[in-house]
Amino acid sequence: MSEVIDRPLRDDEKPAASRLRIVDCDVHPSLRSTDDLNEFLPKRWQHHLKEYGSHLRTPYLFTTPYPRSSPLIARRDAWPPTGGPPGSDLAFMQKQHLDPLDVEFGILQVLDLFIFSQQNLEFGAAIQRAINDWQLAFWSHRDPRLKASILVGQDGTDLAIAEIERCARIGEYIQINVSPRANEPLGRRRYWPIYERAQELDLPLGIHVGGYGGHAPTGGGWPSYYVEEHQSNAHTIAAQLASLVIEGVPERFPKLKFVFIEGGFGWIPSAVWRMDQHFERFRSEVPHLKRKPSEYVRDQFWFTTQPIDEPDEARHLRSLIEWVGIDRLLFSSDYPHWDFDDPRFAFKTPLTEAERKKIFSTNARAVYKF
Repeated sequence: MSEVIDRPLRDDEKPAASRLRIVDCDVHPSLRSTDDLNEFLPKRWQHHLKEYGSHLRTPYLFTTPYPRSSPLIARRDAWPPTGGPPGSDLAFMQKQHLDPLDVEFGILQVLDLFIFSQQNLEFGAAIQRAINDWQLAFWSHRDPRLKASILVGQDGTDLAIAEIERCARIGEYIQINVSPRANEPLGRRRYWPIYERAQELDLPLGIHVGGYGGHAPTGGGWPSYYVEEHQSNAHTIAAQLASLVIEGVPERFPKLKFVFIEGGFGWIPSAVWRMDQHFERFRSEVPHLKRKPSEYVRDQFWFTTQPIDEPDEARHLRSLIEWVGIDRLLFSSDYPHWDFDDPRFAFKTPLTEAERKKIFSTNARAVYKF
C-alpha cells in the first residue's frame, strides 16, 4: 500500500507518469443510496430490493463475510464532505484523485449491491442493467474521463448475453466484467457464450476480485481473519487463470483479451511455471491446448498493478516486472479503498521513462483502444 500525501506536489516530486498522464484501470464509484437506481430500475425490482434485499450464497446479510479493516474498505480521507460513502461524490473524486494525479482516463469498477453474486438471477440482471445505466448517467456523461464497463452475472448466461447486446448497442462501454468468485470456475463451457460475444465485439473481459459464490475463498477452507481472506484474492485469480487457460478458453477465442483486476501480479511467475511443467507431463489429457500455458498468458492476459508487491529489495520487484512483462501490466490505484496505490510512489524500483509510459498509459490504451 502506498503512502497518501495530501498536499501539492513539488516539481521534483512530479514523476514521469503524471507528466504523461495516467490511465487508472481500477476506480470504484459508489451509490450515494440505492435511490440513485430508481430511475433505471423497474418498480417491481425497486420493491424487491427494499422488501427482500439481496439473496447470496453466504450466511451474511448486508455485509461481507469478514469485517473490513476500515469502514467500506475505504481510506479515512475519502469520505466526501457532502456526506455519502467514499466514491459517491464526483466533484470530490475529481478534487482528490482525478485532477491532482492527472488521470486521463479512469475505468469504473462497481462493487455495490453484490452485483455479481445475486442468486435470484432475474433480480441480479435487473440490478446489473440499472448499474450499467447509472455508470453512464452519473459518471461517464458528467466526466468523460471515466469509462464504464458492462457488468454481468455469468451464472445467468442468457441474461448476461442480453445485457451485453443492449450495452453494445449503446456503444459507450469499454469492457465486459465478470466475477472470479461465482458458482463454477470461469473456464467452464457454460460461460463460453459470453467469451464468444466479447471476442466478436472486440471488448476485453475484465475480471475484478470479489464476489460470493458460496465457496470458501481459499483452497483450504474458510479463514479466521480478514487479512487471510484479503490475501486469498490472489489465490482466486490464480485459480481462474489456470481454469481459463487449461480448459482452452484462449485457444478457442484467440483474439479475446483478459484483464485481471486487483489481484496483483507477484504470484504469476510461479503459477505459470507450474502450469507449464504440468502441461509437459500431462499434455495428453488436454489435447485441445496447442501451446504451453505460458504462451497463452503472454499473448492474451493483462494484469493491473494494485496491490503492488513491496519486497524488501527493489531489485526483486524489478525482476518480477521483467518476468511478467512490462507490456502486460496496467496501472491501477483502487481508489478510494484503504490499500490505494498512489501512482507517485507505488513502484519502489527504478523504471525507465519508456517503461513508465507503458505501465501508466500506453499499455491500457492498447488494450482498451482509447
